[in-house]
Amino acid sequence: MEEKENCYHVPVLLQESLEGLNIKSPGIYVDVTFGGGGHSREILKRLEGDSLLFGFDQDADAEHNIPADEHFVFVRSNFRYLYNFMRYHGVLGEVDGLLADLGVSSHHFDDKDRGFSFRFDGALDMRMNMRAGKTAADILNSYTEEQLADLFYYYGEIKTARRLASAILRARQEKPVQTIGDFLEILKPFSGKDKEKKFLAQAFQALRIEVNDEMRVLRELLQQSLQVLKTGGRLVVITYHSLEDRLVKNFLKTGNFEGKVEQDFYGNVKSPFRLINNKVIIPSRDEIERNPRSRSAKLRIAERVI
Repeated sequence: MEEKENCYHVPVLLQESLEGLNIKSPGIYVDVTFGGGGHSREILKRLEGDSLLFGFDQDADAEHNIPADEHFVFVRSNFRYLYNFMRYHGVLGEVDGLLADLGVSSHHFDDKDRGFSFRFDGALDMRMNMRAGKTAADILNSYTEEQLADLFYYYGEIKTARRLASAILRARQEKPVQTIGDFLEILKPFSGKDKEKKFLAQAFQALRIEVNDEMRVLRELLQQSLQVLKTGGRLVVITYHSLEDRLVKNFLKTGNFEGKVEQDFYGNVKSPFRLINNKVIIPSRDEIERNPRSRSAKLRIAERVI
């Protein structure tokens, strides 16, 4: 099992996130990003009695990693439906800890048929759930120039987003953009040799976020966490880029996504959470050497107080 997990995904900030959950047994926990099951298996080692761990994943590939454990319940769904499933299982407002590791798994990046990486050629898919939704190719071939410019500017922070959108429209008039190779050909004039990998990563990130509606889904998860967690329950979130981290940081500090601070009569900040780590936790040098894909990870932990 360990070998399969390492092939699928190496869990990032594992010990730090487990400490952040402050696991009590018996208890009820949720891993909304089950994936290779690395975090879940370590949580299960600490659970006894009537404890439960719910693992969410919409990717059919993740189902191969389900542990045979009486405490584990697999939920084949996007975590945007967290509230509905917790209500269905009768644990709404009773969850002791919720973990979200928002990164794309190594399995996805290394599978050339999924379309997440510019290292391979193949179909431009990028869907976490391959049973539903638009592919990356669908988006490149159907969005307006303005829609394309917006997604590359806001989700990829690409300064030449308008020119890139125009180039995509010109290219698709000649033939549909269907493969990673087709997309790379369009991107080539925009990526200087010195920063080529960074630019390609930004472009692919932007498209992936749009395909999977990642920012809206994250907002929904954070809002629903307030209905799911009990008072004193922990929310542990690992992010991998500034767009995600900004949302999480603002929500945990202020209870809203804009980071707008509200104070009570005595000047105390009104927030549904108490920050456990005021300073963001990042991987150690050793972890980055063992797993270079962890280098952009940021961990934030908070406890529900109201």
